[in-house]
Amino acid sequence: MAEPSSVNWNVSSNRQAHHTDKFYSPELILRRGQPFLASVGFKGNVGSGEDLTFTVSTGPNPSESARTKAVFPLANGTRGGWSAELQSSQGNTLTISFSSPSSAPIGRYTLGLQSPSFSVNLGTFILLFNSWDQDDSVFMNNAAEREEYVQQDAGIIYVGSTNRIGMVGWNFGQFEQDILSICLSVLDRSLNFRRDPETDVARRSDPKYVGRVLSAMINGNDENGVLSGNWSGNYTGGLDPRNWNGSVEILKEWKRSNFRPVRFGQCWVFAGTLNTVLRALGIPSRVITNFNSAHDTDRNLSVDVYYDPLGNPLDKGSDSVWNFHVWNEAWFARTDVGLPYNGWQVLDATPQERSQGVFQCGPASVIAVREGDVDQDFDMPFVFAEVNADRITWIYDDDSNTLKKNSSDARSVGKYISTKAVGTNSRMDVTEKYKYPEGSNQERQVFEKALGKLKPNRLFNPTSAGDSEGEEREPSIAGKFKVTGILEVGKEVNLALILTNLTSDTKTVTVNMTAWTIVYNGTLVHEVWKDSITISLDPKEETLYPVKIPYSQYEKFLKADNMIRITAVCKVPDEGEVLVERDIILDNPSLTLEVLDRARVQKPVNVQMLFSNPLDEPVKNCVLMVEGSGLLRGNLRIDVPTLRPKERSRVRFEILPTRSGTKQLLADFSCNKFPAIKAMLSIDVAE
Repeated sequence: MAEPSSVNWNVSSNRQAHHTDKFYSPELILRRGQPFLASVGFKGNVGSGEDLTFTVSTGPNPSESARTKAVFPLANGTRGGWSAELQSSQGNTLTISFSSPSSAPIGRYTLGLQSPSFSVNLGTFILLFNSWDQDDSVFMNNAAEREEYVQQDAGIIYVGSTNRIGMVGWNFGQFEQDILSICLSVLDRSLNFRRDPETDVARRSDPKYVGRVLSAMINGNDENGVLSGNWSGNYTGGLDPRNWNGSVEILKEWKRSNFRPVRFGQCWVFAGTLNTVLRALGIPSRVITNFNSAHDTDRNLSVDVYYDPLGNPLDKGSDSVWNFHVWNEAWFARTDVGLPYNGWQVLDATPQERSQGVFQCGPASVIAVREGDVDQDFDMPFVFAEVNADRITWIYDDDSNTLKKNSSDARSVGKYISTKAVGTNSRMDVTEKYKYPEGSNQERQVFEKALGKLKPNRLFNPTSAGDSEGEEREPSIAGKFKVTGILEVGKEVNLALILTNLTSDTKTVTVNMTAWTIVYNGTLVHEVWKDSITISLDPKEETLYPVKIPYSQYEKFLKADNMIRITAVCKVPDEGEVLVERDIILDNPSLTLEVLDRARVQKPVNVQMLFSNPLDEPVKNCVLMVEGSGLLRGNLRIDVPTLRPKERSRVRFEILPTRSGTKQLLADFSCNKFPAIKAMLSIDVAE
């Protein structure tokens, strides 16, 4: 029989049919469970090709038993497995429709052709998960959601605190040049692949396996993962995590550095990068932010926080409550734990606790979290605690070496759980997906049910170790911090401590106050202010004590988070302390982006950045970093001249849109006084 002389992969029409036409790479990229057409030309007459056999294979040492290899004839449609069906025969060319199973392992495949007289390699293609196919475990029925969670290459990540929810734009960029192949090499560098490549590749048919491996590989804690985490406030030797605009530069840098972890990431950077890889491989995913997120290290569903009598937060114990924490949800069926748990699954790539010996987390079913089913796989107690733990405050006195329980709060952890809405840039609150309403009977029942399932570990709970009597007595005073001025970097911070006497007796209150700059996960950076006062309160009196922290006191210690934690420990003689605390976030000056021309595909467009230095001193070492998928290839770095006090800067640069539609331009401006000022702009690009 005549040998093949040419192959036409019909890349353009196949990719359109498979919803992979957005990828910049020229390869044939397909989704599993869906047919594709290829035409094979032969050197002579082939007839109907009945003695032709095809082989597809993926990974090292492919085998039919592991389903990483399939051998199948040119025949009339066999369903279920791999198949090849003759569509037409014209002259010496056969047009063949190939089909893959909806449960095939994803990855790079080789297609071979054999007959009694020859054996040739026809070429390679990439196979991805298919959320358009109802037999695929990642199937998503809603077209608008599929568009958002698989095809959208830019997004928004929520940051800040409960009383100040902020947002940053993020360039996922999963279709950019080389990103898909880097995402596949993330899988090929995992511990599982290095230990047992054949089994690992075979298991890539399962999104829960792939998701769990990726949650371990996006952090560099156990293997050559993508990002190195750093929450110290000192980012020498790498980039301040706040400076990243997206995942594309991180993934490219990881490949460039020969797969050494990129420095540095924090939770939203890990989540943004994991989101890119999940969407690139075809698993629907989104980025989730949980405010007041508990980090429970001892599986007792409570987090213990410590203060000294002067109001200083203490780094005692390993539990903490983060102002916010960001993770991912991926969408797939849970064949392992059963139908009720299908749908959104938590995956968390931020290295917090080891799971099965590795820093990985998930997939934990969101529905199981809401129902308190903490005995299901994977990492359920940890995720449940993040949104549901009780917060217990302790006062530790070093002089007398005593530890006193101050208060217990069942409602403050897990607030305003947020993600970007489908099709718009507005915030969608998904708290009710994670738990029943705070304070409802159902919510407490679920908490007790979860605690019951974890009972063996209750021994470690410091709260069960001898609570001294009379400690939970109602306090006679109440306090809160109120913001009384504008919160801006460069300005004095103005607050007031409001104290109220709740009784009909006169009370004398001693108050110790401190203010610390912090990183968003509660890491203490530096004390910037302290004060002690004694106040006498008449019956039922409310009094207001002003707090002023000048810029000169906090400027050297403020991190890119712009966060200050202010604490007051209020003591009435013969009563327990009342702890008052508030985290404040200072606003950066605004950075404005504006498009100066109409944006069209392949036509250069001018963009202008405007920034005013609000300070009475110069700002120097100014750098503007710009990126945006479909708007410019790679990223743009512009050095901006030093700005005199109060000076306004105007920087023009050019972008070249390559795709039509609404695209997101992201900018990060950094200098010696402002480590990370963000701006984003939606640009409508015409054909």
